[in-house]
Amino acid sequence: MKPQYYIGMMSGTSLDGVDLALMDFGKNPPAIITCDFVSMPKEIRQKITALVQSGQTSLPILGELDHQLGVLYADCVNQLLAKVRLTSAQILAIGCHGQTVWHSPNSTNPFTMQIGDMNVVAAQTGITTIGDFRRKDIAMGGQGAPLVPAFHQAMLSVPDRLRVILNIGGISNISVLHPYCSTIGYDVGTGNTLLDCWIEQHQGKRYDKNGEWAASGQVNQPLLADLLDEPFFQQAPPKSTGRELFNLIWLEKKLSKNTALLPQDVQRTLLEFTVQGVVNELLKLNHQGLPCELLVCGGGAKNPLIMQRLTDLLPTWWVTTTNQLGFDVDYMEAAAFAWLAYQRLHNLPSNLPDVTGAKSAVSLGVIFPK
Repeated sequence: MKPQYYIGMMSGTSLDGVDLALMDFGKNPPAIITCDFVSMPKEIRQKITALVQSGQTSLPILGELDHQLGVLYADCVNQLLAKVRLTSAQILAIGCHGQTVWHSPNSTNPFTMQIGDMNVVAAQTGITTIGDFRRKDIAMGGQGAPLVPAFHQAMLSVPDRLRVILNIGGISNISVLHPYCSTIGYDVGTGNTLLDCWIEQHQGKRYDKNGEWAASGQVNQPLLADLLDEPFFQQAPPKSTGRELFNLIWLEKKLSKNTALLPQDVQRTLLEFTVQGVVNELLKLNHQGLPCELLVCGGGAKNPLIMQRLTDLLPTWWVTTTNQLGFDVDYMEAAAFAWLAYQRLHNLPSNLPDVTGAKSAVSLGVIFPK
């Protein structure tokens, strides 16, 4: 069968870089052909961080950052094509998430903002590009997130067990694939965002490799209780969140009530906070006597301490990673945006109203012709 190549791109709340997945939808089932990663340039990462944390900017700064990200995304695609020796003519479309700088689906005037000029991506790659995936869902009364559960349903559903896909990126979100019920999915709390911010502030490192620094500390129970005492955790799904809530300013307010803590103890407590935010949601699920699987992806799947704590707190679940199903933990979301591009180009629905709260299923994304 003739290949049908699509490229998915994702740069998430962790701001570590751009993930790319080349998928072939000519295969049955569709398959990931190759993946790539490009680190986020320090200058761009600093600008995005300042914008997200403050919520303040100017039109020139915002406009230039939008263009810079468009150029970055285009360069990422062109580098990938050179590596795999494909031409732009062989790629049917790019699905690019863009960079979220603010997500506010519950405000008086709901909105979500992803930047990265898709006109630049299409022009500099010569490939039809699809972006702006979230705003149509919000226009239909939804949260605009999470979008990946629809991809998980299409690719990973099974008839004989409860399967939950947990993505631990900057924020943690779950897709609940139940053979007897509609798929649901939502954000369950912070993922790596606070862990990364805290270690960068105290040790100048981008992330806590293998959770080693966290493992050197102890959980502070009063701080953990205070972290979990956030109204977000009491909200019923559908719900979504991001760095506009869970950031260093939020954390410092919590720490002001819990003084004289060692930095490594804070790191260990933040890791436990990430894990318990997930576990508390999973224990609410009605598995109806079915075997239960938790398949983890995202950066958190490579943190042995996170994986161990999930296993400890879910003794009746099979806890593993999506690598077991042929989906690399680092590139699940990038693959999802290749699928979203495929759905849009064929005008097929790509949101799940039970997940996002939208009034109806629609085909998401805006097409930017090559």
